[in-house]
Amino acid sequence: MAITAYPFDSQAVTETQFSYLFRELSSGVAASSDSPAFRVSAAGTSMAVTVQPGFALVRGHAVLSTAVETVTIPAADTATRTDAVVLRLDPTANTITLAVLKGAPGSASPALTQTDSGIYELRLAWVTVPGGATSITASNVAEARQFTRGYVGSWWNSTRPTSPRLGDLGFNRSTSAWEFWNGSAWANLAPSVSWPSVTDKPAVFPPAAHTHSWSQISDAPSTIAPSAHKHAWSDITGAPSTYPPSSHSHSWSSITSKPSTFPPSTHYHGQYLESGDTIAWANGTKRAHAYHVGGSGTYYAVWVDGSGDFGRNTSSIRYKTNVRDSEVTSGDVLALRPRIYDRKDYEKPDGTPVTGRKNEFGLIAEEVFETLPEIVCFNEEGEIETVRYDLLGVALLPVVQDQEARIKALEERLSALEGQVSAT
Repeated sequence: MAITAYPFDSQAVTETQFSYLFRELSSGVAASSDSPAFRVSAAGTSMAVTVQPGFALVRGHAVLSTAVETVTIPAADTATRTDAVVLRLDPTANTITLAVLKGAPGSASPALTQTDSGIYELRLAWVTVPGGATSITASNVAEARQFTRGYVGSWWNSTRPTSPRLGDLGFNRSTSAWEFWNGSAWANLAPSVSWPSVTDKPAVFPPAAHTHSWSQISDAPSTIAPSAHKHAWSDITGAPSTYPPSSHSHSWSSITSKPSTFPPSTHYHGQYLESGDTIAWANGTKRAHAYHVGGSGTYYAVWVDGSGDFGRNTSSIRYKTNVRDSEVTSGDVLALRPRIYDRKDYEKPDGTPVTGRKNEFGLIAEEVFETLPEIVCFNEEGEIETVRYDLLGVALLPVVQDQEARIKALEERLSALEGQVSAT
């Protein structure tokens, strides 16, 4: 037979049949949502929580707890995790028990197992377990109970539910209004509101900034003759940003409030210094004001220090102290490597591009520093900058002197050998 009906007198009804019957009532705690039934709380100073007594339905099966139960939470991990306290139905074992689903560190609360005929779990609370925790506090426990019914009905005043639960909702035929149980009384879900019944309303409503279109203004005049008035420049729309002057001229005498003198603005002289002037850098750059000298007389090599000051390269003992022999060896000088290179392109201070000179002949300062640091100069930032080519000739003196000594020694040996040959 394809159709089965139950339960009836003198009829055997199975667990599966009763389960199908009662699962039409939603799984959850059979109590008002403001009741303590199956509420989970921190136990105190241990890794445990307590669960209050209560009655619940779990997929058509009933569970009744008559005493406070204590449930142990697994030991904390190094990272925070979220566990879940559940009611677990196991129809194979014919049990509904309290259990803890341990979460993974750093992940969300574990998923519930809710099968149609096997294990079915009903969550009661979330429990956050901080990394390294040794106890569960009240702030670690979060409510997660579900409840069996959200009652929606229809009644008269005389037939209202006698044991309503928080949130029960129904249509009252006596008042023709929807009402709900707020925990202590039946409250109108959508009461009518009159202006006198509104509390804390303002006495006046100052208008906010707004605009009106001309068509919204009633009794507006057809024309409005302007009276004498002025407009601020900010009130004028579409005004031009500039007014190019027409062709005209001014005589010096017609200019009022003109200054008696005109102090010069900041500038520099491109080629020569005027008498009495001082300029930190000639031509505004770190280079001499000309590329060669002319005329006759005494010439000096010129040094420029990091502050831009010029100085003559003097050699007289009058300007020197602590004079001692140089320790530069001929090997240091002979290790230098002449190079051919191209200068990098650059820009002048006014932005004019300059192409670097090609196939120049000289030394690389970083390579000279490795064997002859005495003739290498640094810039203000402490970076290697240039080679003192004027000192290169001084550095070559030990090489020349050494070679001169070697030549004389060889000549003496040659003369001796020639004398021996003549004697034989």
